[in-house]
Amino acid sequence: MSPLLFTIAEAAPAVASKGSPLQFPIMMALLFAVMYFMMIRPQRRRDKARKAMIANVKSGDRVLLTSGILGNVSNISDTSLTIQIAEKTKIEVVKAAISQVLENGETPSEIEPAK
Repeated sequence: MSPLLFTIAEAAPAVASKGSPLQFPIMMALLFAVMYFMMIRPQRRRDKARKAMIANVKSGDRVLLTSGILGNVSNISDTSLTIQIAEKTKIEVVKAAISQVLENGETPSEIEPAK
């Protein structure tokens, strides 16, 4: 046998380089931070704005309900609203059914759809 074959055969296997023991936790923390800023934080901001909108509804406001019904708020209780949708026609809905509060003269077609 040639001396070259002995050298290759007797060589110890190469040791794989190990990463830092903190590499995995750091990557998980970075992934969580990206998810927080891309998904959780914007959703919380939208929820906060919606709660403020519902809390600021007052009698006489024109509202669009999630069902597509337009009407004027005639009475407010703790958890529900009475909406006048036509002459002598009133319905009672929960506050969470409010999709948008419309300004004077504003129509739903002028409003961007919910995202």
